[in-house]
Amino acid sequence: MTQHLVLQGADVDTVALKFAAKLTGSTQIQQIHPSAFRLLGGSPHPQLGELCEAAQLDFGWVPDARRLQDFGLFVTDMDSTLISIECIDEIADMAGVKAEVSAVTEAAMRGEIDFRESLLRRVAHLKGLDASAMERVYEERLRLNPGAEVLLQHLKAAGLTTVLVSGGFTYFTQRLKERLGFDHAFANILEVVDGKLTGNVVGEIVDAAAKRRVLETLRDRLNLREDQTIAMGDGANDLELFAAAGVSCAYQAKPVVRVQASYALDFNRLDALLPLLGFPA
Repeated sequence: MTQHLVLQGADVDTVALKFAAKLTGSTQIQQIHPSAFRLLGGSPHPQLGELCEAAQLDFGWVPDARRLQDFGLFVTDMDSTLISIECIDEIADMAGVKAEVSAVTEAAMRGEIDFRESLLRRVAHLKGLDASAMERVYEERLRLNPGAEVLLQHLKAAGLTTVLVSGGFTYFTQRLKERLGFDHAFANILEVVDGKLTGNVVGEIVDAAAKRRVLETLRDRLNLREDQTIAMGDGANDLELFAAAGVSCAYQAKPVVRVQASYALDFNRLDALLPLLGFPA
């Protein structure tokens, strides 16, 4: 199958672009977006990654026949992927225990601690906190990562089912579902009694295996093939999700995640995923 190289960056240096074409033996350079270029007719080269990192370019090899409308399901993580924060760390800040909770969050994202164990440890620190802290985090600190709205608009216009699945909390996923128009949202439920967080999670924990089940269940329900599914995330808890998807994208991710993804976006907005999915054609 013929593949073309896609290079993307906020400021694509012409010298780097031409050098990439020379390295890969590409025969033509096409600008497909103000910040994206398609290099035709080339093949992978071991120095390409080093060149792109130095020039702050994201790159990926895209099959010539790929078109966005050929996909049917998009599943994304929330914290530090769709949004710029880790919600649990910001809630913990309201309780004065952000440092302790953030350290566990980082270790879990790197894959050093089992996610289920890490979640229970972190949530326990929130016991007794007024539940209004979640509203403060949503209103005062939660921000979409750049390109999130554009990405969702194009995915929905192409007819994909869009899903938000998170090891975070339903308080946030439900609001983002309504705000961005996701078809489905799945996350953990923080227990609240008399207006206070109890330090417990209610029901089944959404861990790596649960994320994978969400993708596989919806894929089968929609009668899709694996290669018609897309997953996006940033932490070790997303690796099983990646393994079940036809295309996986690591967004500003931990090293253990980047190396197992189809594509990595380190220097671009979330909507830089679109040229890697065949849009625009």
